[in-house]
Amino acid sequence: MTEHDPGGYLDPTKPQALEGITVVDFTRVLAGPTCTRMLADAGARIIKIERPGIGDDTRQMGPFADDGTSEYYRLANVGKESIAVDLKDPDDMALVRSMIKHADVVVENFRPGVMAGLGLAPDDLVAQHPRLIVCSISGFGQSGPMHQEPAYDTVVQALSGIMDATGWPDGRPTRVGTSISDIAGGIMGYCGVVTALVARERTGRGTTVDIAMLDSTFVLMQQCLMDVLGRRVRPTRLGNRHPFMYPFDTFECSDRPIAIAVGNDRLFETLCNAMGLTHLPADARFATNVNRCANHADLKAAMEKVLSTDTCETWRSRLVDAGVPVGMVLNIEDTCKLDQIAVRGMIKNVGGFDVTGTPLKFGTWDSVGATIPSPDLDDCGELLRREFAPRPDA
Repeated sequence: MTEHDPGGYLDPTKPQALEGITVVDFTRVLAGPTCTRMLADAGARIIKIERPGIGDDTRQMGPFADDGTSEYYRLANVGKESIAVDLKDPDDMALVRSMIKHADVVVENFRPGVMAGLGLAPDDLVAQHPRLIVCSISGFGQSGPMHQEPAYDTVVQALSGIMDATGWPDGRPTRVGTSISDIAGGIMGYCGVVTALVARERTGRGTTVDIAMLDSTFVLMQQCLMDVLGRRVRPTRLGNRHPFMYPFDTFECSDRPIAIAVGNDRLFETLCNAMGLTHLPADARFATNVNRCANHADLKAAMEKVLSTDTCETWRSRLVDAGVPVGMVLNIEDTCKLDQIAVRGMIKNVGGFDVTGTPLKFGTWDSVGATIPSPDLDDCGELLRREFAPRPDA
């Protein structure tokens, strides 16, 4: 541990949690590559299968760095090895099958049925290699009436309810400001693979893992689902306000908004004392959380009358000192400059480019994550062909 790394998380001499695990990666764009990027950060070897001459679609997607390479591709593919293969060529397919034979995990995010059409159906692969884990990530999963429909993040956001839940009450449904459905699918894929690896250690058995972006986004909708499944009420957009707690919202200061989150009566009294609003906890409209939610507009007006007398930073400092959960509303460029992000290693330089670090922090294992740059197309092709060349006697 050091002054700059008090948790001891950024020690590159620590062993990696998934060291020795080999993954054959058929993924492209974002959902699948997010899963395999997380596996790479945990120490797994990722062999990325790409199309000759083209590679992953995101190699042609911006934004582009000064050297012409795609930042989209870079962030999702740090720590991987690339090989370009023609999946319709018998020799290349023999090589791929040899890789799979020696692998622990296969991850793919083709539309359901594509792997079977290539002769690589997930169930068949597990039957042939009983310790193998095959993770399939798709828009709607491998079953159900929609499973063959094409899907990108925005389509899934629209269907999942998250788009309708995002925005202001008098506005229109709004896409979340990142590809949340892709990323959720990738994270769930990682969870599924790691769970299957633990189960394999206990049982010796591999498995298929079926991840749907729609399922993954649907389960993020916990608070709206409380209304629908429990209260049988149709939820509506609330802007930045929490549906069941108040004050839990953004509020205007003299220069910019601030986020304040108060989840119980004790914190509400603490907030009021820090703001000089000591009379509010005794006001029947605000005495309990239920009452504060019912009268949120009146409470917000009373708070903003005081907050508007000073700057966001002044109020942030004052409320943090009082123990109130609070934060300035930042542009991501400003978030990147936070000392908290630096100390936690959430931005790292790999191959001369800044990329994201891993959010998984282990006490025993390496938490720096992958330090190999995202690969040029077919950068390891020759080496991989030699390593996994099919052998008649194997």
